[in-house]
Amino acid sequence: MKHLLVSLVAGVFVLAAGVVEAQQKTQRIRGTITALDGNMLSVKSREGKNLVVELTGKASVATAKAITLADFKPGAYVGVTTRKGADGALVALEVHTLPPTVKPGFRPWDLAPGTMMTNANIASVTQGAGGHELVLNLQDGAQKILVPPGTPIVTQVKADRSFLKPGEYVFFNANVGADGKLTVPGRIQVSKDGVKPPQ
Repeated sequence: MKHLLVSLVAGVFVLAAGVVEAQQKTQRIRGTITALDGNMLSVKSREGKNLVVELTGKASVATAKAITLADFKPGAYVGVTTRKGADGALVALEVHTLPPTVKPGFRPWDLAPGTMMTNANIASVTQGAGGHELVLNLQDGAQKILVPPGTPIVTQVKADRSFLKPGEYVFFNANVGADGKLTVPGRIQVSKDGVKPPQ
């Protein structure tokens, strides 16, 4: 009987944890900082909403730094936001470095209508007629992407919360609680010297 009771209690906790996990949603937030008060970060989103998010103890900060394709070596792990050009070829809207913990792949993205995100290792970078041609290695084959002149190319530099200043642009993922509360458990990417973080 005692073992049965323990099993039932354990089952209830597992079920409750499953419910909490199911209720946990993630929201990508892009916008401009309006204030930082302790652990509470106020942001005006690109959609014009005034949001307040709580920075957890695990929240970290990284600033954006402009680089060039010449800084990448074959095998470098990058993320590329793309959209199809008039000829159907993929054209980069931005290129950024990625940590190895980010999953590789090719998937729809929400930067703008029709955008996609490719996370993969670089196979090669060559000069083309309309810019550079970036070739990425995906599991199901190589993917060619045109990188026009002027395309933002950035990396992330470790920073701290002192960089979260009003007027700076941020991009991060927030957890949305069942009550609508927004919390940041991971990295906040923030602009610096006019260079915006990857989006």
